[in-house]
Amino acid sequence: MDFKGSDTVPGPRTEDQLPHTAEAAVKIVIVGGFGVGKTTMVGSVSEIKPLTTEETMTQAGIGVDDNFGSETKTATTVAMDFGRISITEQLVLYLFGTPGQERFWFLWNGLFEGALGAVVLVDTRRLEVSFDVIGRLEERGVPFVVAVNTFPDAPRYPVSELRTALDVPEEIPIVECDVRRRASSRDVLMTLMHFLHALATAKAPA
Repeated sequence: MDFKGSDTVPGPRTEDQLPHTAEAAVKIVIVGGFGVGKTTMVGSVSEIKPLTTEETMTQAGIGVDDNFGSETKTATTVAMDFGRISITEQLVLYLFGTPGQERFWFLWNGLFEGALGAVVLVDTRRLEVSFDVIGRLEERGVPFVVAVNTFPDAPRYPVSELRTALDVPEEIPIVECDVRRRASSRDVLMTLMHFLHALATAKAPA
């Protein structure tokens, strides 16, 4: 790009700049199977215009991608979604949504680097797609909470049954949410932050 004749170099938009009061920034990943609502969650809660890497779905995914429950979906994340939310005047969360299709999971390793915690989005119509997702987080030692996205036609189960089905320990929070609603998505992130704080407090020397 040629900037000759210009005295300035383009920088971030004013609305994208960090608040001057920010003292700490935390990386959070939002993971889950294909079509569970990761891109929607990042978009609904981000205070800046989110960065998305959605591409139109093609016939290459037929027979490869499990799109049950998302048959009308026409685009998919192929790298990541990115957004930002200020939890307090001092604390900012950077949100990274992972691609849901299994053939793009090789990108997860880089997205997990430096992450303080994760949100696992779950669709009760397809609980089985969450097993490998949770397993990968456990292998890497990334703390997480489980958020059940309440699709209109999805069955509802008691938390105790979901915990058993997902084989999630008692101490890990499981909450319901509607990722289309900013307040609901923010509540999920607050649940994660409280959980991370509890873990840090428990590990702190007496």
